[in-house]
Amino acid sequence: MTVSFSPPASRLGLRSSAQRILALAFPHLSTDRIARRKWGPSWRSTRRPEAQPLVCSGRLNNAMRLTALDEAAEAIGLRKNQAVAEARAICPKLDVVEEDPAADRRLLDGIADWCDRYTPLVALDGRDGLFLDITGCTHLFGGEKALLQDVLSRLFQMGIDARGAISSAPGLSWGIARFGNGGVIADQEMELVLSPLPVAALRLEEETVAALQKLGLKQVGDLIHAPRAPLARRFGAHLLLRLDQALGLDEEPVSPRRPVASLSAERRLAEPVQAEEDILHLTGQIALSLKTSLEERGTGGRAFELVLFRVDGRVFRVAAGASQPLRDPSRIAALFSERLHAVHDDLDAGYGFEILRLNVTRHEAFDAAQEDFAGDRQKHVSLAGFVDRVSARLGEDCLQSFHLCESHVPERAVIAAPAIRTLSSGKGPEKSGVSWSRGERPLRLFPRPEAVEVFLAEVPEGPPESFRWRRMLHRVSRSEGPERLAMEWWIDGPEAGARDYFRIEDDTGHRFWIYREGLYGQLPPPRWFMHGIFA
Repeated sequence: MTVSFSPPASRLGLRSSAQRILALAFPHLSTDRIARRKWGPSWRSTRRPEAQPLVCSGRLNNAMRLTALDEAAEAIGLRKNQAVAEARAICPKLDVVEEDPAADRRLLDGIADWCDRYTPLVALDGRDGLFLDITGCTHLFGGEKALLQDVLSRLFQMGIDARGAISSAPGLSWGIARFGNGGVIADQEMELVLSPLPVAALRLEEETVAALQKLGLKQVGDLIHAPRAPLARRFGAHLLLRLDQALGLDEEPVSPRRPVASLSAERRLAEPVQAEEDILHLTGQIALSLKTSLEERGTGGRAFELVLFRVDGRVFRVAAGASQPLRDPSRIAALFSERLHAVHDDLDAGYGFEILRLNVTRHEAFDAAQEDFAGDRQKHVSLAGFVDRVSARLGEDCLQSFHLCESHVPERAVIAAPAIRTLSSGKGPEKSGVSWSRGERPLRLFPRPEAVEVFLAEVPEGPPESFRWRRMLHRVSRSEGPERLAMEWWIDGPEAGARDYFRIEDDTGHRFWIYREGLYGQLPPPRWFMHGIFA
């Protein structure tokens, strides 16, 4: 099954009545994380009744207070921000664990990765929530109600308490998930469902909520039918903005946490797979289903991502790149063969992967020139295949290509870049239009010139007769120069002096490239540097 995703209208800032947003809230995220660690992912269906209430504590205003509670702690009347000592007085057997916001965030990120099975447009919502733009995806799961039920039941089996709601407005979905009964809300029911909710369901600041409640405006319905001008004068335009967003009158974009793939295909398996050979075989089949779509666009993939969904909810992402735009399924699968070998120790199949997805994260125009006949192009294809395999196995920085830049300063005239990024399709390395200097240059150029101690040199502009470099004394037998290079004042500043370069050979036959910075008879005195070595 092939699914091509494109950014929905909500991401483009356009009004779209067809937009459907699923909001997920995790009211017990912190305690669920601890419970999963203690009793396993299926703890909600197997937890012993005698388990003690569980809370998290943290320092707030120089005092230890409760920051998170599980259902049992809430049932006995404990509340957030309550002092730990007071909570222990109410329940002496209370299980108190120090909070760990970083671990909570990792769990939320893991849930967000898991939600990619429903839609690639997943956004984080604070510390305990997610937004999923499911526009155009629900038919793959039997409709909105079936999708919502599947999400909540799977999260329950993973030991996570989740509440969700689907509507056309992110603000309404957020409020229903946290303060309502959840479910699917049709467009004509938005105001009816929103009205009985407390004003806190509009995502307002606590001070604003308290001020509204003092005035007797406790429900959203009280604000909907109230005059808007006095509300704006008293509480600012933000209150009306949140109200309009919840009613779907004002557009609110949902920004995905990950870039959306330009093209994507996946395979859902009846039986999970574990073996690397099976994964590569399925990757080739998925790549074959992508070939037609790439041909229709006239493009080939340059960057790919293989997403593996494990049966227990964990998600693995394996990225691979190509030096040329690719369509050939066998070559795409070969890229991931090298990558899987490289990340073998980090890829734990567990009980197997149930969903495999192949994303094309970057594509370029595909050169459809003939490749079946021997020639320069065929040689270039072989080079590109070698670069792809080595880069996939050892990393893209293992092979470097060099490119000329618009600078006459030697250390800036050439830059190194990963070969997999710069090897173009059928044309070889790109030229910048700058030619090499007519002067001979050393094969080895030091990244930073090294200081040289010169004992005697011809004045005013002659080469040295002897010098010490790296604790060794060298006597000059031949020399050529100077070649004067002025520095780039827009980079080095107007005070930077010119360099006089010399190609010299010592009495043992070693050849060096040194330069003098400054002139004799001027202050400060000149300094000598070693910049390179000839063969």
